[in-house]
Amino acid sequence: MENIPDPPGPGPAPGGPRGHVLVVDDDPTVAEVVVGYLDRAGYDVRRAGDGPSALECFAGRRPDLVVLDLMLPGMDGFEVCRRMRAHGPVPVIMLTARGDEDDRILGLETGADDYVTKPFSPRELVLRVDSVLRRSAPPAAGSARSPLEGAGLRLDPAARRATRDGHELSLTLREFDLLAFFLRHPGQVFTREELMREVWGWDFGDLSTVTVHVRRLRGKAETDPGRPRLIQTVWGVGYRLDLTGGTAAEGTTAGDAADGS
Repeated sequence: MENIPDPPGPGPAPGGPRGHVLVVDDDPTVAEVVVGYLDRAGYDVRRAGDGPSALECFAGRRPDLVVLDLMLPGMDGFEVCRRMRAHGPVPVIMLTARGDEDDRILGLETGADDYVTKPFSPRELVLRVDSVLRRSAPPAAGSARSPLEGAGLRLDPAARRATRDGHELSLTLREFDLLAFFLRHPGQVFTREELMREVWGWDFGDLSTVTVHVRRLRGKAETDPGRPRLIQTVWGVGYRLDLTGGTAAEGTTAGDAADGS
């Protein structure tokens, strides 16, 4: 794996741009449109046309968010995402071709926070950037929530730090938000539609996004992800967090299939 130095941290100066966004796409027309819309929305935008250039930009200045095309010459978006995320969490919205469901699922498995399928509405992309950055921003001074705890889990929303039995959990931003939501509502069952709305902030979208994030979260938070005891599947309904460590679900694959995914 190529070594890239840890980049400087993100964060616009007070009164400055809304955030620094790195757009990675080898199609000049698509990139120009995306950059133009984000620029007019008040973002500080840089552009890269391939994977190595994207990593170079990332090393020079860590962005607040990356808009990343999957189909790149030389190094695909999956590898670019993996190399960036090796240096810590960074929000990623992936651009995929319509109909490439396997790529979308793999993108989410790689750690993307959201994806947009081509052809897409640039305005929708800006709204998704707004949503991801809004949810990934640290709480304002004086408004930080108290730590969340249960069943050996401890989440610090202010520091966005999660541990289980004292061991650090390496969660993406969406995984953290999902676990935090479950911990705020232990024992309550939520459908995938409800989780999409409450955690992602969208009233519509591909519900497999929720399924993949639940599976990834189980892989990091459960003692035995194949027989999850914390994040349980309620057949035909959705998911709930069981802090009592009750009877294990039937397994990740069967459980995910049970709620219609």
